[in-house]
Order: sequence, then C-alpha cells, then structure tokens
Amino acid sequence: MDEERKTRRIRHETARRRTLTVAEKIHLSPSYLAIRFECSDFEDFNSASPDDHVKLFVPGGSATGGRPPMRDYTPRSFDKAANTFVIDFALHDEPGPATAWAIAAKPGDTIEIGGPRGSVVISDAFRSYWLIGDESALPAIQRRLEEWPTKHIHVLAAVSGPDEEIALQLGNDHHVEWVHRPASAAADASALLNALKSRFQPDEDTFVWIAAEAGVTRDLREAVLAAGQSLSHIKASGYWTLGHADTTAKFD
Repeated sequence: MDEERKTRRIRHETARRRTLTVAEKIHLSPSYLAIRFECSDFEDFNSASPDDHVKLFVPGGSATGGRPPMRDYTPRSFDKAANTFVIDFALHDEPGPATAWAIAAKPGDTIEIGGPRGSVVISDAFRSYWLIGDESALPAIQRRLEEWPTKHIHVLAAVSGPDEEIALQLGNDHHVEWVHRPASAAADASALLNALKSRFQPDEDTFVWIAAEAGVTRDLREAVLAAGQSLSHIKASGYWTLGHADTTAKFD
C-alpha cells in the first residue's frame, strides 16, 4: 500500500482525567441528545480522529470493585479556545448509567472523562469514502463530515424513523442516505445490508468506515469484503454489543 494511504495509530501521552461541567442540553431529535460542557483544562487535550473515544466516569452509580460505571463516548466536538466540549447521547427505553445520567443532568452538574488514550487516523489521500453506521456512529460521522468538507463522502446511516434524522453539516460532495428500521431491530443488519448491496461498488480509491452494533458491523464488513473491497481499505468497529454492557468489538 502507498505510504500516504496507510492508517496511522497514535498514542496520546496526555490522556488523563478532566472534569466537565454541563452548560447546555440540546435535543437534536426525540432520541438524540447533545450536551455542551465547559472545561478550563483542555490545553493539552488531543483527539486526532473523529472516531476517537473518551471514557466517561458516571457519578452516583455503582460498579464492580467500587469504581464508578465507565462508558466510551465519541468527542463530538471541542474548542480549546472557548473551553467547550460536546458529547452526543443516543437515548434508549432502558438507558444505561451514562445515558441515564445525561437525561437527568442539569446545568452545573459535573462528570469526569479520561482519554483519548490514542487515535486511529485514516488517510485523507483516498478519492472517496463510505461512512456506514447506526445512531452510535453519528457523532463520529458528523465530525468527519465537518473536518473533510471537500471530500467525496457517502453516508449510510440507520435510525428508527424520519423524525430521528438529525441535521448534518454537508459539503457539496457529501451524500447522505438514511435507512429506517425499528429501534428494536438495531442489532439486525438487514436494512443497512440491503441499502449497501444495491449501491456500493468496491474501488481501490475508496475507504470504507463502519461502526454499529458488533454483529451488524461484522455482517457489513463481510458484505463489503465479499464485494471485493480491499481489507486494508476498511475500518470496522462494533461500538456496542447487544446484551453486553460496555462491550465493544474491533475487526481490524
């Protein structure tokens, strides 16, 4: 593979805990909540990739060993000059500890984060990109679109219905297709697979990024590989696993 197209892994030496204070809550859809935090300790914060994750240490909860529950979330956006940090939460009927905290949070409430410990940086040398995912992938997808406004990007995103489609900041060569399936079918890849198979064409000048429930991610990755896409031009992650709390999966 050309050196300029290699995916790079970066380790951050400043991955430490920071305290965030809730400043504002914004419902981007009925089941999608953005929280803008303030923090005066972002000087050495580093997030080099849109699909980085920080660890949230949920206050007031309980976990094995007496530690607070911990969950991974994507830094949706951050502004060191303004000392602001945004995290998006996909809301569920049976919320876990982090989502429950977000629902109940009020301006002035605080929470600690740690990381990111590292970044996996996708090359910007490809002609086009596919971003495929579910609600959990939307923060990374939004950030990627905003950071690459002139790239040719095709987004395929699964949500539970038209009212859950969120506004995206799109460049002239960005294309978004929403796939609808019930929230109860979030671990069923069928809807995304049907849309993908009718539209995707493998290409050595295309990179495919996938993030969803672990089983869905696995099925999508296999479909892309079966279509002839090069393994080295795919990054696939299971952002959550049905029936298993705080469990992710990597397929790289």
